[in-house]
Amino acid sequence: MLTLWTLILKRGNTIGCTMTLYLQYRQSDPNSNPTSRCTTCTWLPFSHCEDYDPEAARDQTPMRMRTDLARMAGLSSVWMGVIGTLWLFCLHDVHCTKERLPRIKLGYKELLHSGSLVPFVGSGEGMQFQTFLLDEEKSRLLLGAKDHIYLLDPNNINKNPRKLSWPAPRDRVEMCILAGKNSVTECANFVRVLHNYNRTHVYTCGTGAFHPTCAFLEVRSHKEVKGGGLHLISSSMESGRLKCPFDPRQPFASVLTDQYLYAGTVSDFLGKDSMFSRSLGPPPDQHYIRTDISEDYWLNEAKFIAAHPIADTYNPDDDKIYFFFREASREGTTMDKGVLSRVARVCKNDVGGLRSLTNKWTTFLKARLVCSIPGTDGVDTHFDELQDIFMVPTRDEKNPKVYGVFTTTSSIFKGSAVCIYNMEDIRAVFNGPYAHKEGPDHRWVEYEGKIPYPRPGTCPSRTYDPRHKTTKDFPDDVISFIRMHPLMYHSVYPITGRPIFTRINTEYRLTQIAVDRVPAEDGHYAVMFLGTDAGSILKVVSITQENWAAEEVVLEELQAFKNPSPILSMEISSKQQQLFVGGRDGLVLVALHRCHIYGQGCAECCLARDPYCAWDGSHCSRYIPASKRRARRQDIKHGDPSSHCWDADDVLGKNVEEKVLYGVENNSSFLECLPKSQQAQVRWFIQRPGSDHRQE
Repeated sequence: MLTLWTLILKRGNTIGCTMTLYLQYRQSDPNSNPTSRCTTCTWLPFSHCEDYDPEAARDQTPMRMRTDLARMAGLSSVWMGVIGTLWLFCLHDVHCTKERLPRIKLGYKELLHSGSLVPFVGSGEGMQFQTFLLDEEKSRLLLGAKDHIYLLDPNNINKNPRKLSWPAPRDRVEMCILAGKNSVTECANFVRVLHNYNRTHVYTCGTGAFHPTCAFLEVRSHKEVKGGGLHLISSSMESGRLKCPFDPRQPFASVLTDQYLYAGTVSDFLGKDSMFSRSLGPPPDQHYIRTDISEDYWLNEAKFIAAHPIADTYNPDDDKIYFFFREASREGTTMDKGVLSRVARVCKNDVGGLRSLTNKWTTFLKARLVCSIPGTDGVDTHFDELQDIFMVPTRDEKNPKVYGVFTTTSSIFKGSAVCIYNMEDIRAVFNGPYAHKEGPDHRWVEYEGKIPYPRPGTCPSRTYDPRHKTTKDFPDDVISFIRMHPLMYHSVYPITGRPIFTRINTEYRLTQIAVDRVPAEDGHYAVMFLGTDAGSILKVVSITQENWAAEEVVLEELQAFKNPSPILSMEISSKQQQLFVGGRDGLVLVALHRCHIYGQGCAECCLARDPYCAWDGSHCSRYIPASKRRARRQDIKHGDPSSHCWDADDVLGKNVEEKVLYGVENNSSFLECLPKSQQAQVRWFIQRPGSDHRQE
């Protein structure tokens, strides 16, 4: 975007042409970047411009400049109306800062007025919209909140929403308050579990005012029944212990597969006993399996983040549940207690041991999940607190990409990072050496003794060994070994060896992630939507260059809520091209793209580097892959408009905004340039009267 300033003086026969250089340095904030977006200029006599040395001026201090300005201004006698032109360019600079600013920053009102954001009409203060169940095939969205479950149409969340009231019993609320809990934020039924059980029923659980309760929910979508419908089957009510947290703020993970519910939560009112369990199941095979409570090196104050069923091989007996969490850890002496992130797994067909580990997992293994920035001195900067996990499917369903959001544990050095992992690397660690510890005050070392057969952590299968049909057939030495050696010696490291995106010492921390795989002219890109504890969403794409270095490009920063509050959950719909965002007080629907916001020229569209957007010849619009060759210009990898926009040289001529400014002798005037893009670098140019020459 080009702004043409026309400066008109009331008296005199000359104009201060050297003001351009002073524009760059005469700023209200002396610590800000010299290429300022706004500045104050003082009129100078033209007779003192010819010998002006721009390079020498750059070395002078602002105070010295102001002294020179006052001295030169005093030399002028008569001023006349003379027209001068000041050319102001807003140019993109991809190397101005290591940590990128978002190209576009939009507030809640801007998103609302542009139609890019739709708030749910059922939103209310303290509703805690943190549990989603999106079923695009049946065109329904189930939303768990405080004392309510909503059934929404994902195509139009405000069209005939259905609401089911499910409050906690009055006596449970009173007991909760007597126990010292908050009557508003804790002593209610916060719905934390929503899973499809079959085609007509959903399994749901709520905190029940610190008395977890579960039940089956009959659901009829908008497609099946006009308006849809919800019906809670009261006869199916049962205890939610081991299935649902007591505390609505407790981190929690669960997944329902093959009619079994796998859940990572706490099993007691005080939140001391963290465990990972399996429950439900088809009759008559209904019994609980959980982690061992007697050993804290199985789980120690664990905070569960995610659980996913993933097939390891084509043999269904090898199917496993992988779950991700963070926990307290003592890697050496008792003074080394900290927080570490973990990935663990169990076999789906684990039924516990026969004489030892009865009704306990006999295939439980865990490994450290590392997300760190390598240091030049060998000391890495670690992001040890896992906050969220998102699985991105690939062509091989057994090997999805694992995206993780991490934060630092330090209250002084605040940072967030995103790391990507390969499932092959995770499996390789679980197939590697075990960790061994002689005692509580010893460090973990590699186990070098004899490993029993079958290898601990292996799923039982008649295909591999007919003698081991179930885990109850495992020899005692296998059970004893895995009970004492659940930790793997090697850690899991990210694909690139470092984070693909970081945020250091910002006012917010990353808490949520959703990823969309987007096709573009020059390949496929993973666009990340990162939720923060300040209620904002960062839209980021990580681009791998020729040297395999990852370049992070922050496309947008969006304020999701009217009153900023932490984002509790996010669900992405590639089909609807929408992002469902849940928070403390509401649910909003945010469009994945708004291409028109980048500008009205081809160069601006290419510079944006948004995989969703391309220049169609007249507008920056949604890019849709087509078999027929179309004139769509886009450059995500390099963001180079000169090679894609043949009319780039003419862009300045077509998009000129002219402003007229009247100046007064010996006074200052304020010039301002506010480009749409926060990544733009502002440069000031001057064109002398009667000349086509421009000087920076």
